[in-house]
Amino acid sequence: MILLRRLLGDVLRRQRQRQGRTLREVSSSARVSLGYLSEVERGQKEASSELLSAICDALDVRMSELMREVSDELALAELAQSAAATEPVPAPVRRPVLNSVSVTGVPPERVTIKAPAEAVDVVAA
Repeated sequence: MILLRRLLGDVLRRQRQRQGRTLREVSSSARVSLGYLSEVERGQKEASSELLSAICDALDVRMSELMREVSDELALAELAQSAAATEPVPAPVRRPVLNSVSVTGVPPERVTIKAPAEAVDVVAA
């Protein structure tokens, strides 16, 4: 499931980092607690429109630009999710197991193991 709050937080973090600013600087300018801004950036808290407006002002970014970038990220995430849902599931690959073999009633020196491409045969010599 695609979480809008995670995409929004990722975009906010990138905007802040592009400007070379710290969480402390932006939280102070936006008058938002440092911890809360951190949770918004990590997608753990839903930001209200008032909070987003204050953060955008602090970052000197238009909210429409922020939302456009979030929208682009959402479109990419939806495409990736739908592509993953429509891909066929690959068939399991059979691989020979060569760890150990136990053959009862046959002395070990008389057992040979042949390992063809897809199976392991135990043959008593």
